[in-house]
Amino acid sequence: METHILAIDQGTTSSRAIVFRADISIAAIAQQEFPQHFPASGWVEHEPEDIWTSTVATCRQAMKKAGVTPKDIAAIGITNQRETTVVWDRATGKAVHRAIVWQDRRTADICARLKAEGHEPAISAKTGLIIDPYFSGTKVAWILDSVPGARARAMRGELMFGTVDCYLLWRLTGGKVHATDATNASRTLLFNIHTGQWDDELLDMLQVPRAMLPEVKDSSLHFGDSAPELFGAPISIRGIAGDQQAAVVGQACFAPGMIKSTYGTGCFALLNTGTTPVASNNKLLTTIAYQLNGQRTYALEGSIFVAGSAVQWLRDGLGLIKQASDTGPLAEQSDPTQSVYLVPAFVGMGAPYWKPNVRGALFGLTRNTGPAELAHAALESVCYQTFDLWDAMRADWPGADAAHTVLRVDGGMTASDWTMQRLADLLEAPVDRPVIQETTALGAAYLAGLSAGVYPEPSRFADSWRLERRFRPAMSAATRTRKLKGWAAAVRGVLASDEQ
Repeated sequence: METHILAIDQGTTSSRAIVFRADISIAAIAQQEFPQHFPASGWVEHEPEDIWTSTVATCRQAMKKAGVTPKDIAAIGITNQRETTVVWDRATGKAVHRAIVWQDRRTADICARLKAEGHEPAISAKTGLIIDPYFSGTKVAWILDSVPGARARAMRGELMFGTVDCYLLWRLTGGKVHATDATNASRTLLFNIHTGQWDDELLDMLQVPRAMLPEVKDSSLHFGDSAPELFGAPISIRGIAGDQQAAVVGQACFAPGMIKSTYGTGCFALLNTGTTPVASNNKLLTTIAYQLNGQRTYALEGSIFVAGSAVQWLRDGLGLIKQASDTGPLAEQSDPTQSVYLVPAFVGMGAPYWKPNVRGALFGLTRNTGPAELAHAALESVCYQTFDLWDAMRADWPGADAAHTVLRVDGGMTASDWTMQRLADLLEAPVDRPVIQETTALGAAYLAGLSAGVYPEPSRFADSWRLERRFRPAMSAATRTRKLKGWAAAVRGVLASDEQ
């Protein structure tokens, strides 16, 4: 009997597979890191083959650990790093260039030209996005312009474009299905979030041939079946959503006004605004949260590029810690008389600033500043950046009333009690950490299980959400105000360094 769901969670630094049972408990997890490539300042790439092989390997490992075979699995759900861009040969399946990762800033010049030509209002009106190297459209254009012969081949229909979900779906189905879901399409700069279609004006603006593009579908339906040789028998693929939207689903944020924030490599906060897209006046993004039965639900999103990667920098760049979990205890030992601020603009600044060319800085260093203070500053920087998003959301959508809003959190950094308490203190709002913190994978599993009939409709699924711990604000108003003023000054200092 098909009683399990296999969730693929293909992230920026690792691929994971999780087997969920019918009661949404976790049967097994497998994870595999893969190499990051940094060929130039601000450039970030992945080998698509590494993404593929690590995904298949973790699926097989998770199934083996859980003691299940394909006949036990009702469906596969896929969630993925979103804007990361792959272009591959339709006939051979071979990528024509490494995948350009969402963090990559190489298309800043293309973005500057589009802005100078006055295209941003039209692009924002249709896509809900701003012009920034973050999104897929300019990455595709760069590959077509930079790989010899690529543009001509794309015009002839020989090349395919996809975000990582689309690439995995194509590989999983043995090249039979070239499709994506509405959440991933909404991150490309090529998709009209109001009509739910690829937009010819946007395609012309970015010079991306329509023949490259996948079909756009709901987030929960039958996309296709895995090739039998991969896992021993075909498995139905029934759910796809970009990682942040999958976390919205996994956190059961189905009602307008609910907010979730995911802390992985970056940090992403999404506010459900219902069936109406809300245009931001504060440089937030309007995006599709999920699409079920042809009905789009929208969200306001704030994207922070550096969260967990600031902790990785402490570990791998500075050698101050041996493992990420050391950071919280180290921060607790910091000197309370020091006010050290890290603005972690390692790859520019995301929402609500959108400055791709600025770089990170430390402020308030003294002779006594050491590892504990740097750990404190790194963790606190994530909380300050979340505050900036929170502030912008309240300005854009009056329904996001701080007095009645709770932030649901997930992702690796939420394991740090110190960080979650500081987040509640600075937001002056409760922060809820769920029992199941693998909410991104759970969202993908739910979308697949909903289509397969394993999981119930959204309202009943929401009833299964369970709180592990609520962090309540405990910081004095005076301390909070002082700290936020210091952060604002540090951000101004970094923004002032922008040469543009």
